[in-house]
Amino acid sequence: MSPPSEQDTRWATAGERIQTLLDASSAGGTVARERAEQLVGEVTDLYGAALGRLLRLALTAEPALAETVAADPLVASLLLVHGLHPHSVERRIGDALDTVRPYLGSHGGDVHLLDVDGTTVRLRFSGTCRSCPSSAATLELAVEDAVRAAAPEIESIEVVAAETDSTVIPAESLFTRVHGPVTWSPVPALDELGPGEVGGFAVAGAGVLACRVGDAIYAYRDRCPSCARSLAGAQLDGVDLRCPGCGAEFDVVAAGAGVGVPQRLEPVPVLHRAGVWSLAIAEEVA
Repeated sequence: MSPPSEQDTRWATAGERIQTLLDASSAGGTVARERAEQLVGEVTDLYGAALGRLLRLALTAEPALAETVAADPLVASLLLVHGLHPHSVERRIGDALDTVRPYLGSHGGDVHLLDVDGTTVRLRFSGTCRSCPSSAATLELAVEDAVRAAAPEIESIEVVAAETDSTVIPAESLFTRVHGPVTWSPVPALDELGPGEVGGFAVAGAGVLACRVGDAIYAYRDRCPSCARSLAGAQLDGVDLRCPGCGAEFDVVAAGAGVGVPQRLEPVPVLHRAGVWSLAIAEEVA
């Protein structure tokens, strides 16, 4: 996977910058905020109408272009905003799940699309990861993020864990109910990690240790569960991360499971979102 360009990184975070500017406009009072939102809405509707017309002209001339435009992350995201995406919601969710399936597999799990009913999608999780609360929450967040990015019209996710266990989890609170509000933070520097390398990062006020195994990147909170000290200076031996303080080892591919010890590292979700590696940091709640 080639590193994202500066333009990729810029546009991947454009939504956050727009929201920040809208929030700042609130300092001028309610009227200023409403005018700013109206301005953004007018501009968005204008280029949305033009984008829709261009798409119709392009697909009329060359129908095969549908796959090309759908494969471009930036173009696809704009098409979704305006309800112009050429693929059905089932196709988009299925493709999104395929992108996170290798990540789920690294944690011993998998996910299957059962059906889509209106604004509700039904999924089934499987695998041994469900026995670990922290790993299960990490995987659910990865899936929720992928589904919401591919199908913003989805309002709730029904997670079917077993034949006799079904719970409806609103998309807005899928992860919040476990750990608290979550913030996705782009970390382009993760691309600089070479195979077998370990790096420390400060993300959203939290210390994170990330390592690359092959083409995959795994991230964990920078705290050894055995000695409660930082993992700074830890080395990776294959898939095993050794704590420089107490010598305890943890399998980074198996959701941070301890090797010969009962403790496990705390996973931090890491996904390639809109061309940029990003980490999800949850605020701790009582």
